[in-house]
Amino acid sequence: MSEEFELDTADLAKRMDGALSNLRTEFASLRTGRASGSMLEPIMVDAYGSMTPINQVGTVNVPEPRMVTINVWDKGLVNKVEKAIRESGLGINPQLNGTIIMLPIPELNEERRRELTKVAGQYAEHARVAVRNVRRDGMEQIKKHKDGMSDDDHKFWEGEVQDLTDKHIKGIDDLLAHKQEEIMQV
Repeated sequence: MSEEFELDTADLAKRMDGALSNLRTEFASLRTGRASGSMLEPIMVDAYGSMTPINQVGTVNVPEPRMVTINVWDKGLVNKVEKAIRESGLGINPQLNGTIIMLPIPELNEERRRELTKVAGQYAEHARVAVRNVRRDGMEQIKKHKDGMSDDDHKFWEGEVQDLTDKHIKGIDDLLAHKQEEIMQV
């Protein structure tokens, strides 16, 4: 291998891992018919003049399999939290009980399950695109240094980048298959 060129595969792997991590977070926010505190993570509340995550304005609990509760710390924010949940597109109707907001999780019908699997597929495709963009960056770095390296070194580095890409794409596909199975489970 050439002494002049050393591709930072650790950096590429870290960036691809970031795409996988982001996908896991997006999948956690998809409703599967079971209550989960993570489904509220993407929802932001207008609190004290800035957009704040729900878990920073109250305590999120899952007291039973089909119920999420939020104990809002500031009574003045209860209506804002309720409004943010209603407008989030989760399809959950919040119920107020003082400073506690109860979110009963309705059973998913077949049509909604199919829609959610399509959304999961879109999330996975975004992650694949992110991984491919990192691959493209790696390949461009290799091309820039092509003059200073042998054909064997060039093929070696391209192979390394492709192996990393294939491994991460397979990870995305595995996560998607698992999530779709979880969504379709009645």
